[in-house]
Amino acid sequence: MAGSSNDSNPDSGKALQQPTIKLCHQTGQMPGAAPIWLTAHELDRFAQLSGNRAAEFLTSRWLIRQALSKAGSMEPDLCCPVEGRPTAAACPAGWHLSLSHSHGLSACATQYGSPVGIDIEPSKRHPQWQKVVKRWFSPVEQEWLFQEDDSQAFLQAWTLKEAWLKATGRGIAGNLQTLEVRRNFELYGDQPDGLWQACVFYTEGFLCTLVYKQNADGEGGSWPRITLLEPPLDDYSLSSAQALDTHWEPMFHRKIQAKPQQ
Repeated sequence: MAGSSNDSNPDSGKALQQPTIKLCHQTGQMPGAAPIWLTAHELDRFAQLSGNRAAEFLTSRWLIRQALSKAGSMEPDLCCPVEGRPTAAACPAGWHLSLSHSHGLSACATQYGSPVGIDIEPSKRHPQWQKVVKRWFSPVEQEWLFQEDDSQAFLQAWTLKEAWLKATGRGIAGNLQTLEVRRNFELYGDQPDGLWQACVFYTEGFLCTLVYKQNADGEGGSWPRITLLEPPLDDYSLSSAQALDTHWEPMFHRKIQAKPQQ
C-alpha cells in the first residue's frame, strides 16, 4: 500500500482516534527579529542559538502551532505547547505531540489524549551502525542484525527505539533496551497495557517512525494522517500553511507486545 496526501482541512472526528503527522522542509531563513508568537521560554531558548540551529528551532516551533491548529481547529496564533520540552499542548488542551528534525526536514506528530513519539532519519544514511548495536542493543537484537548485515534494518530498529523513548517520556541513557526489536520487527516493550503501536514508512527521502499509545476505546492500530506543509515564510508569520502533494510508502505497522515476565 502506498499513500499520498495534500489534505489541508482541519483534523476532526476520526482524528481523535488517529495520530497525525505534519512535515515541512526548513528554509534556513532567519527573520530580522524573533517572532512575537514565541513564548517567554522559547524566546530564551532561541536567544541561545544561531545559524542553522536557530532556523531549525524556529521551524519546529512554527510547525507545532500549524499541527495543533489543524488538530484543534483553531487559528495557529492561538496555539502553543507546554513550557519546557514540547510534549503536549497548552492550547488547545488535551493534545500530545512529538518533534523530530533532521537534515532539513521537520516533523510534528499529534494525538488527542494519548502520547506519541516520532523520529526521522535520511533514508540514505549509512552510519557505522555495528558499533552502536554491539554496545547498546540486546543479545537477541545483535544476533539478527549482524546476520542481516543491513544498515536499513539497523536504521529502522534505531528509529523505533528513539520514537519509543519519546512516546514513553524517557531519555536514551539506560533505556534503549526497554524496547526490544526482534527478527521481522516483532516488538516487545516494557509497558504492560498492550495499547502501544508502531509504524514505519518512507517519505520525502526520509525514514519516518511513529510510536503511539492507542486510546483505550480505539479500534485497532491505524496509519497516521501524513501531510506535507508549505515551509514558513521568511518572517515566520503564523498564517495557516497550505498542504502540498506528498507521497509516502509504508513499510510495516506493528503492535508492541508486553515483554514476557522473567
